[in-house]
Amino acid sequence: MRFFKETNFQFIKFSKSAISISAVFLLISIVSIFFIRGFNLGIDFTGGTLVQVQFEKAITTGEIRDALASVNLQNSIIQKSTATNEFMIRVAQDSDNEDVPGLISQALSTMDDNSFEIRRTEKVGPKIGQELRRNTVYAVIFALLVIGVYISIRFQFRFAIGAVIALIHDVLFTLGIFSLAQLEISLSTIAAFLTIVGYSLNDTIVLYDRVRENLKIMRFEPIEPIINKSINETLSRTIITSLTTFFVVFVLVFATGEVRIFAIAMMIGVIIGTYSSIYVAGPVVIAWQHKFAAKKK
Repeated sequence: MRFFKETNFQFIKFSKSAISISAVFLLISIVSIFFIRGFNLGIDFTGGTLVQVQFEKAITTGEIRDALASVNLQNSIIQKSTATNEFMIRVAQDSDNEDVPGLISQALSTMDDNSFEIRRTEKVGPKIGQELRRNTVYAVIFALLVIGVYISIRFQFRFAIGAVIALIHDVLFTLGIFSLAQLEISLSTIAAFLTIVGYSLNDTIVLYDRVRENLKIMRFEPIEPIINKSINETLSRTIITSLTTFFVVFVLVFATGEVRIFAIAMMIGVIIGTYSSIYVAGPVVIAWQHKFAAKKK
């Protein structure tokens, strides 16, 4: 099945504009992550207790906070879930001797004419949270290094540079959106980020494989038309793969809890990964080729 039999879109012609747009958004992402909003880390990383509560009748976060004030938990993070009358109450780094779910249940029991059910509780110590943050960073860095080595062996070093920069672009882009929107980052979200890395890499390798074939056929041509031709030749496959994945994760967006956040991360990753394979991975190889050729002269 092919969406396009033969195309000749001039992708490389607009690569500078695309990279400029990416650079602006990545700058916004970095500023948001490190200087303004930061991350909305789940208890997997911060340590603490998460209590998921569903009420019988409609209620506001303000009413819940007022009730929690009776047990000195008014500073808890209270978030409305996608389910009806369901809320997530997060208490950061509580003492091991405190029964936080019991305190929350005691506080909410003082509310009149609105019964509730505690549907889930999770508890993570602060030391475990710090260890998970550290291991997450190591996992992403290790994945990028291994990918760089693999592509250097299978293709060339210039292709490895392009692939790694494209992957960093995808992860930073997604993290920037999560920071700006203050979407919660949990272990399932990290799994989504690593899946995005794998998905984007697969798309990039398909493109690079076609570039390698065309380099043999068009050996006397400049690198720009070779990469542009390769993008057009793999375009149909890229669109079919991206749409198939996108439709699956789009359905999961209507789920609740961490599955929804996972799906949102994957949706963003599919879109950005497809974009970066065309407008980041290829142009970086072109830039590296020109730099290498200039030094060689």
